[in-house]
Amino acid sequence: MNTTALPKPKRRRRHTAQFKARVVSECLQPNISIAGVALSNGLNANLLRRWIEQHRGEDGSVQPVPAVGASNPGSRCGEFVALSMANHSTAVEAAKSIRIEIERRGTRIAVTWPVDAASACSDWLREVLR
Repeated sequence: MNTTALPKPKRRRRHTAQFKARVVSECLQPNISIAGVALSNGLNANLLRRWIEQHRGEDGSVQPVPAVGASNPGSRCGEFVALSMANHSTAVEAAKSIRIEIERRGTRIAVTWPVDAASACSDWLREVLR
């Protein structure tokens, strides 16, 4: 008599509502790849697309994802953070410039570019990060 053990069937993973909400909210950010988010969270992209569709309304707009921070105290997602403006004129000046800080191999550099030269800034940054 030949008896071979059959492999145990894989169990379906169960994901909490908080996990689903966090992952879906990541996907709803501009310029984010659904496949990339799925890969970084160990999910199948088709499953993630299904979760996103479940959050869509009848008109096609995306329904707000429930706040994760409410039921998960360790999470900071969806929480209100109060900021104070020490000096309004400093904030206005900061809005007129682009500030980039890069740290590589123990060296930190900080560069400030005028907003008017944003394309030159992106060219420079692309060259530096090569």
